[in-house]
Amino acid sequence: MTARCVMVLGTSSGAGKSWVTTALCRYYANQGLKVAPFKAQNMSNNARVVANVVRAAPEATGEKSGVSQPMHEVGEIGSAQYFQALAARAEPDVRMNPLLLKPEADTHSQVVLMGQVSAELTALPWRGRSERVWPQIAAALDALRAENDVVVIEGAGSPAEINLMANDIVNLRVARHADARCLLVTDIDRGGAFAHLYGTWALLPEEDRARIKGFVLNKFRGDAALLAPAPQQIEELTQVPVVAVVPMRFGHGLPEEDGLFDDSAIGSSVLGKEAVNGAVPGAVSSGLDTTSLRPHHIAIIAYPRISNLDEFQPLKNVPGLHVTWARTPSQIRGADTVILPGSKATVSDLAWLRDQGLDAAIAEHAARGNRVLGICGGLQMLGEALIDIHGVESQGNAPGLGLLPLVTSFEPQKTVRRSRVRLGELNGLWAALSLVEVAGYEIHSGQTAQHPAMAAAGDVAREIAAGLAWQNVTGNVLGIYLHGMFEDAAVVRALFGSQALSLEDVFERLAAEVQADFSPGVLDALIA
Repeated sequence: MTARCVMVLGTSSGAGKSWVTTALCRYYANQGLKVAPFKAQNMSNNARVVANVVRAAPEATGEKSGVSQPMHEVGEIGSAQYFQALAARAEPDVRMNPLLLKPEADTHSQVVLMGQVSAELTALPWRGRSERVWPQIAAALDALRAENDVVVIEGAGSPAEINLMANDIVNLRVARHADARCLLVTDIDRGGAFAHLYGTWALLPEEDRARIKGFVLNKFRGDAALLAPAPQQIEELTQVPVVAVVPMRFGHGLPEEDGLFDDSAIGSSVLGKEAVNGAVPGAVSSGLDTTSLRPHHIAIIAYPRISNLDEFQPLKNVPGLHVTWARTPSQIRGADTVILPGSKATVSDLAWLRDQGLDAAIAEHAARGNRVLGICGGLQMLGEALIDIHGVESQGNAPGLGLLPLVTSFEPQKTVRRSRVRLGELNGLWAALSLVEVAGYEIHSGQTAQHPAMAAAGDVAREIAAGLAWQNVTGNVLGIYLHGMFEDAAVVRALFGSQALSLEDVFERLAAEVQADFSPGVLDALIA
């Protein structure tokens, strides 16, 4: 088979490309079609561990070995493509996002090609990289087209960024290679939507304008009748119709790929009336109090290089929880639980945390007997010391927060794997997780162990899972390397006595909404 390709382009980042792509994946899958998502290049520190089905050739990766790189069972892709694959009812694999850029500083990103970190490509300037990686990108797309009826492709940023067109490997070049029929999405809530649509269309080469089959006005609030006569006028100017007006939908249930969620995304549209009142229907006994009238408040530290923030989306979908991002000490005061999430630059983010005074605030929170959870980089920060003799973090050694008697040593070899583990006996405020089987994934460079000098002095962490999770003696501080634990229904039930909105429910609702929002026949015509 040779798949028909539908491509979702945007007038800017944040226009809603990922949302629309995910919805289309489920819509076409519901038509009985075999569907796969694709994004040639994604820039995000939100990554997932997925199957690797390809062998990387040295001429494509830029590595100097002169031989094919070894086959790895798993690799990394952007989280958006992971969720799009689930929406498509497809097994996520590295071909769906062949190039992933993970920012480590404002001017530097780690390059992940076909799921594996490439030191050679990471060292190259961006403009010198595109021709080196295009063969792998094209091959991945061709393979997906050969195996599916429909491939739904997501662009990046805007296709009309004329300073980047000569080196484009994610927008127009992909559209041409796939002979894709394209939708152009704009965020009308920002204002200037029709100017954005027209300006983007006008800057495209004439041959590429013909690929645009419809404009999509996303995040609209108000009376759609007030849009007239603009849709008609822009069609007269461009010969491209406005094919959908998508309402602003708070609480759609998908993780935010590029930014932090906020309180505006939490409401009765997802959680129901019970969430507003703080009650949890059918709650069972757990380690956390979610049955009082006051919602359980979870504060997640939002340091500059936060990673895998999408894993906290399920917490937003749990009735009786109030989840916020914290950047100052005042924002964690009164919190029931403080979470230190993953980080792409652990030592740098730890220094930032100290500069904000958050180290003292977290210590005070823990000293009061409140819950603290560190995940991956957050776990490393909770320890006594971070050792970097290989320069992996480029920041040198650093003292940790001292809430767990652990030491982390950074190693050049990165741990990337999917994991399933049954936790041991926990005590104190995390006791509800005792003997719970947890599924998730690991992406980290450091290896953590008991601090030997502290152990000799009698200060020993309780190892809950070998090499993976530790707890302090009093039971209120927990550190774990496993990402994705809140996506595990067993964990959510154990901790909160409730059920988060399932991803299947989210995908089905997205498909129904996108079908209702688009003009009749448009979605089917795109793959005719």
